[in-house]
Amino acid sequence: MIRFFRHDIEDPHRFVITLELVPGSESIARTVDTVMGMAKDAYSDGRISAVSITDNPGGNPSLSPDVLGNEIFKLGMDVIVHFTCRDTNRVGIESRALQLAMMGMKNILALTGDYSGKGFGGQGAPVFDLDSVNLICMLSMLSQRINEDGDPEGFLIGCAVSPFKRMEGECFSQYAKLCKKVSAGSQFVITQLGYDVRKFQELIQIEQKMGIKVPTIGALYFLTPRIARIMNSGKIPGAVVTDKLCHAVEREWTSPKQGREVAIERSARLGAILKGLGYRGIHIGGIQRNFHTVGKILDRMEQIEKNWKDFVFEFDFPQPHGYYFFKKKPKSGLSEDTANAEKLTPPMTRRRLFKLMEDVHNLLFSFDSPFQELIESICLWADKNAFGDLLIKLLEDPAKKLLLDCQKCGDCGIVHVAFLCPESQCPKHIRNGACGGSHNGMCEVYPDRRCIWYRAYNRLATAGRTQEMASDCVPPRMWELNKTPSWVNLHLKRDHQSAATEITRFCSAVTCRIEVDLVK
Repeated sequence: MIRFFRHDIEDPHRFVITLELVPGSESIARTVDTVMGMAKDAYSDGRISAVSITDNPGGNPSLSPDVLGNEIFKLGMDVIVHFTCRDTNRVGIESRALQLAMMGMKNILALTGDYSGKGFGGQGAPVFDLDSVNLICMLSMLSQRINEDGDPEGFLIGCAVSPFKRMEGECFSQYAKLCKKVSAGSQFVITQLGYDVRKFQELIQIEQKMGIKVPTIGALYFLTPRIARIMNSGKIPGAVVTDKLCHAVEREWTSPKQGREVAIERSARLGAILKGLGYRGIHIGGIQRNFHTVGKILDRMEQIEKNWKDFVFEFDFPQPHGYYFFKKKPKSGLSEDTANAEKLTPPMTRRRLFKLMEDVHNLLFSFDSPFQELIESICLWADKNAFGDLLIKLLEDPAKKLLLDCQKCGDCGIVHVAFLCPESQCPKHIRNGACGGSHNGMCEVYPDRRCIWYRAYNRLATAGRTQEMASDCVPPRMWELNKTPSWVNLHLKRDHQSAATEITRFCSAVTCRIEVDLVK
């Protein structure tokens, strides 16, 4: 009999437990046998609602989660397949989604994905044709088609969020994008890894303020010194282990037996806290050898869950000068419901630059501009005249190259990113919000460069309009417009802002309508 994750997550009275399994790079090896053995034991235990299978974690090649997941699904254990946008374009993504539906594996964790790692002959070419919000839109649309074909159950779509960010702009960007993901059709949420109880609590508080009511699952991890050091160094995007915690784990594992017992106890206590805070479940990772450790964590958690408040101060691992949306209660170690004021005070030069770019946009590139009819007629003439086309290019290309490092995509997205270019300045080309990999405001891929969405937040904060980051699901880039004049495409209503494509209409229909006011 198959255990269905969908039924468990939709039951408001059930505390859901999922287990992350990481396939190796071999198709027939000890690691595969170990993963299959853990899946069998998880099914026999009866407390695990589903196992999740990672999709080329770290961007490095490993056994497909679809193949391994299908074998586990045959055992009766339900599966959540991690689905990233890193390696395949939108055609391949849709094909894979249809294949998963055909196999009956409809639980999807939709992710933008880590940047590409090394594969055959060197680093793989990063694709990122869609981002996680567009992926959720696509899966939601496919679910409608599945329903119309007579299957009452479409995809059960999950998303990830990283509440463990240090900078104000990073924090806001994560929650704003979560709003978009839920509006696009995400039905459950799984957090990234961290050990700051106030950040775990903050996510629940933010969801309440936003009106987000989808089930949220908190991630916990069986920490060993090796993994703690890797996370502490920032090599696992989005995961946070502070220096203080890393040193504590290294001391605990001086004796391996003692280290394992402490790791089990820490995991159980964090699980109890998450349940006490109102999380609908926990997602257990970091256990790769046998299911016995999982069983011990769950047994211990059942013993202590009523005393969860006693353990709060054990998870006080804030990042240096980290930003919190809510004030702290010193006696409890948790947060109040009273919001902190925004700390950010943008410099005058930044405010003036943003205002200038916005004024130019409203004057020349807005359908509400008083010059719209004149500009449209000029674009119509240029579109049909070789000299006009050359003139437009001579005006557009140098200006946008100088100001934006324009890549001439023909489907400009700067209006969605506070007049920053997502094609040239984001290695993942994301138009719908920050990925989870930024660190201290810096890009995951280029650590010497500010994250474009962190910069966008700073710009929007100059005008008191950061709430805009939580609205408008932005359709993906239209590749058919590549190397054509984006100014002409905009005014002739060919680009993503106007084109009557199916996904454009769907994105417009699911625009985030949640009232976002995080600081009042």
